[in-house]
Order: sequence, then C-alpha cells, then structure tokens
Amino acid sequence: MTQKIALTGIKPSGTPHIGNLMGAIEPAIELSDTYQTLYFIPDYHALTSVRSKEAMAQQVYEVAATWLAAGLDPNKAVFYRQSDVPEVFEFSWILSCFAPKGLLNRAHSYKDCNAKNLDAGKDADFGVNMGLFNYPVLMAADIIMYGADVVPVGQDQKQHIEIARDIAAAFNHQYGDLLKLPEPVIREEVKTIPGIDGRKMSKSYDNVLPIYVPTKKLRKQVMKIVTDSKGVDEPKDPDTCNLFGIFKLFASKERQAQIAEGYRSGGLGYGAVKQELYELIDQYVAPGREVYQEYMEDTARIDQILSEGALKARALALPTLTAVRRAIGIGK
Repeated sequence: MTQKIALTGIKPSGTPHIGNLMGAIEPAIELSDTYQTLYFIPDYHALTSVRSKEAMAQQVYEVAATWLAAGLDPNKAVFYRQSDVPEVFEFSWILSCFAPKGLLNRAHSYKDCNAKNLDAGKDADFGVNMGLFNYPVLMAADIIMYGADVVPVGQDQKQHIEIARDIAAAFNHQYGDLLKLPEPVIREEVKTIPGIDGRKMSKSYDNVLPIYVPTKKLRKQVMKIVTDSKGVDEPKDPDTCNLFGIFKLFASKERQAQIAEGYRSGGLGYGAVKQELYELIDQYVAPGREVYQEYMEDTARIDQILSEGALKARALALPTLTAVRRAIGIGK
C-alpha cells in the first residue's frame, strides 16, 4: 500500500513564532512516523510583502533553522525551498486557469486588505498586488503538485486548503481524476493561538512570541502580553483573559486549575502569571535553542540540506506535471 503524503510550509516573512511551532511545525513533524512528509519554505509567497533581499535571505535561514531545531530530520523527510522547484510555478499557471476569480475574491487575506482600505477611506484594492490576489493558487500548486493527502495547518489556513480542493476539483471535472484533493489537519488544542494583543498570533500583526531568541528577549515579549487593569487583589475571569489563554498552552492541567482559581478568588497578579509563563516557554524551547544557533552560524549547511531536498521534491513533482501537461494537450 502506498504511503500517504503530508505536506506543509512556513512562510519566511518574519521570525518564526510559537504559533508556527505549535500550530504547524510540531504537528507536521509528528506525522513523519506514519506519512511520507514534505516540508518547504515558500519564499516566493513571502515576495508579496518582503522586498529586501537581505531580509528574505535571513528569514529563509531562520525558518529552516527553526524546523531543524524543532526536530525535523532531513533524512526522513523532504525539506526544500519553494524557489528551488521551478515545476511548481508552471503548475501554478495551469491551475490559475481553473481558479474562478469569484473564489479568489473570497480569500481571507484579500478580503482583509479590502476591508482595511475601505475603513481608511481608500480604494478597496489600494496596495494590493497580484501576488497577494493569486496567493491561494500558488499555495494550491504547492500542495497538489506532490499529491498531498493531508496538510497540517492552523485554523486561519483552513480556507486555503478548501480553495486548493476547489481548484483541483475544477481541473478534474474537465480532465478526469488526475489531481488528489487534500485535507487539512488542524490540532484542536492549538487551532488558533492567541498573540500578545489578544488577536490570533501573526507576524503581520506584530504580536508574536518568538521561539529561539535569547531568554531576555523572550521575557521582554512575554511581559508585553496585554491584560486589563485589574489589581492583584481583584477577582479576574480566566475565560476572557488573553494571558491565561496563552498560559494554558504550556501549563499542566493541574496548574491551569490552580491559576484559574487564583484568578477567581483574587490575590493573584498578572505579573506573577507572566513570569511563570515566561519560565514555562523558556523551558519548552530550551532544547532547540542551541541547535538553532548552530544552524544559523552555518548557513552553508542549511543551503546543502535544502538543495538536496529540492532534488527529491522535483523528482516527486515531475510525474504530476507530466500527467497534467499531457491531459491538457501540451507535451508528450
């Protein structure tokens, strides 16, 4: 029986954060024992917003080092840079011809830009480039090209998987069942990880808790977590507290219950909870911090790993592209 395929990627548009680690990286690595796994760095996706070549190169290395420090074994998985697989861009054009504009109009990232522009009194498409608008098509190509069965993602990326399925289904309707329809894998306990301001943790909101940064920098960011103005002795509601929402990701069930009781009865200040949360996160990421630094100090090693992974990825991509080209009447 052919082993099923799991695929996911982290965009290099900023320093990787706890949301990336718990929502995508760790669930994806866990699948490597039962699936053929592909993990990639979608650098061309980042081009929609990253316009500094120095930042792009640095952030690609940061994402790669994060995957490796988190436990990715390049001997067990295919680990590569999106830009090293040119086949995916040809495939993206083919899929774009089966992607209704109305479908892409409903993509969350595009709609969010429209809403922000209208709120600011600007034209709905102000500052929107076609890379942003076509983002879901390239993402569909990234997934469908390799016949992925499952895609570990956070809740915010579920729609992109649904769009990929719709595009693949449209192609199959015309040419037969050539393309596999992927399924999202969303770990329930971390499907939406809150950021330090209460919104979902996102690099675009600048509200993240970075992973393998020095301990002092991590503590400084934890201390910025937004809370209300209630004093130490005032009762607090754990169910509506953003700080407690993050705390639950790292504390044991027993400790969660103790802190929740301390909230409700009064006598527990936010500062003490933040300090404990910092210590929990620091302990959680400590095993990978040294590994991360070793890779960041040897980027040639990262390049080698990604190049070797790209050769494997291209070998997996070619049969799909060949079959698709033949189906549409291009190529032999």
